[in-house]
Amino acid sequence: MPRPDIRPAEPRDLHVIVQLISELAEFENLSHLLAVTPESLAPHLFGDEPAAECVVGEVNGEVVAFALFYKNFSTFLCQPGLYLEDLYVRPAHRRSGLGRALLIHLAQLACERGYGRFDWTVLDWNEDAIRFYESLGADVMPEWRICRLAGDALERYSDGERPSRWSPSAWLGL
Repeated sequence: MPRPDIRPAEPRDLHVIVQLISELAEFENLSHLLAVTPESLAPHLFGDEPAAECVVGEVNGEVVAFALFYKNFSTFLCQPGLYLEDLYVRPAHRRSGLGRALLIHLAQLACERGYGRFDWTVLDWNEDAIRFYESLGADVMPEWRICRLAGDALERYSDGERPSRWSPSAWLGL
């Protein structure tokens, strides 16, 4: 297999990045949550104040993988870190070294920027990915769980009201 090239994403890549995100959503059985379009993603990657960065993996000039990431912060280390939101390699290019190359690229980027750590999540059923990440030296932290407010659960807070399940006495243990 030809050697892949890794480079920062450019606006011309938006359509293929969105296609890859769609493929990832399908793989994770989350297509029903997909709302991304090239137009909605563009300002978050290439606008005046980007929220995230993206690198792509190319083979023979074709984008076949991406990694989307952003800066986070560790209060314990008192240092910024790099958080990988999503990494996806098309099935025909898996086990070619492209995923490893993307992760190494991001780890090197975190080091260059003086970040204290590089974090990402993995689905508990994705045993191949877990083994792969462990082979790179990553600690898979089973005691941690992701918490998320999204959609209606998040919108309940938009007007400053507390949801009905919240009570000061319950919060204070009274």
